Amino acid sequence: MNDVWLRASCELSFHVTAPTAMVFMLRPRSDARQWVASEKYQLEPALRVDEYTDSFSNLCQRLIAPVGDFYISTEAEVLVAPTPPGDTTAGFDDVSNLPQDVYSYLLPSRYCESDRFGAMAQELVIGCVPGYGQVQAIVAWVQENIAYVPLSSTYPVSAVEVNARREGVCRDLAQVCIALCRALCIPARLVVGYLHQLEPMDVHAWFEVYVGGRWHTFDPTCNPELDARIAIAQGRDAADVALYNQFGPLLLPQRMEVTVERVEHK
Repeated sequence: MNDVWLRASCELSFHVTAPTAMVFMLRPRSDARQWVASEKYQLEPALRVDEYTDSFSNLCQRLIAPVGDFYISTEAEVLVAPTPPGDTTAGFDDVSNLPQDVYSYLLPSRYCESDRFGAMAQELVIGCVPGYGQVQAIVAWVQENIAYVPLSSTYPVSAVEVNARREGVCRDLAQVCIALCRALCIPARLVVGYLHQLEPMDVHAWFEVYVGGRWHTFDPTCNPELDARIAIAQGRDAADVALYNQFGPLLLPQRMEVTVERVEHK
């Protein structure tokens, strides 16, 4: 697959009963795999937004949602590079040789309790060459044993819970994979974004692992090498990459609509 242009949009509407502090992650940023050529970010009513970059390099928008109907609309046109083919020869990186910014992706986190998966992870990768081959075995096991059920969960659940339920949304399957990888001392992180031709259309989640000296993309629900995708945020688990967080009384969107389409540029 060659580089492709994607136009992605997200619309959110809320009914706010009290002024509410909120943080959104709705702006993709340019990097080696994607170039954000243009963006629109509309708020109704219009209000001040403070933007900052968090510890995972995600762009975050901080605001106070006013009382009443509150609407957010975003759109971005992005030139997306194809996901590099997986390097099946990529070996395990000794922890002592990992870059400093990778260490946090080795630790247990709220939704990826890797300290609970040690024995299971070791059993799943018997006979695998340490590194990329172990991750392949983990993804294959998750695909075979945990059902992908889109729209089956509206709130994050932990890898332990998903493993017990044996079903989940894309985020859930990715987090089980992450927990199993970290249990083997393979750094792994969650990524959320937009996926072209996803059915049903929604925000999507996948994961990346650090083996052979670089990050590799894995997706237990969609083929990462065939589907063009735009990354919005990355982090240890769902707690780090939520599209929005509110601070105060529970505030759920009345409507959320995501569109992703391929566009032609001259």
